[in-house]
Amino acid sequence: MLTTIEIMDILPHRYPFLLVDRIFDVTPGVKAIGIKNVTADEPFFQGHFPGYPVMPGVLIVEAMAQVAGVAGLLADDNKGKLGLFAGIDSMKFRRQVVPGDTLLMEAEFISSKMGISKVKVCAKVGDKIAAEGEIRVAITAPEGWKS
Repeated sequence: MLTTIEIMDILPHRYPFLLVDRIFDVTPGVKAIGIKNVTADEPFFQGHFPGYPVMPGVLIVEAMAQVAGVAGLLADDNKGKLGLFAGIDSMKFRRQVVPGDTLLMEAEFISSKMGISKVKVCAKVGDKIAAEGEIRVAITAPEGWKS
């Protein structure tokens, strides 16, 4: 299990953009399972449907991409590199995510070509799917990046 502090050692994200609280299961370069505890004091709730707080879909996708990034960056040949969101191939939103929900996110690498990996992602609240689809993640060491 990885804590928030350990995740911050892998990802460059910080509050309010770090959207993963824990990683429960990870196979480097293959898959990861993590959670985001959605609380009423999230900064995005102030402006996203005030009075009826709903987590923005784009942030659910970003949270799943961060889980994928942790799995990709833990692979031996990727240590010290940066994971970048490279695309959304498909995404479906099935239910709203609201304060009090715990978002369970799964990411599984499907294929990799020329440094870009295709990843199957799924976010659930309880046993109900909130969002699912396929994204692309690029693992790179950009010039000037400090790890």
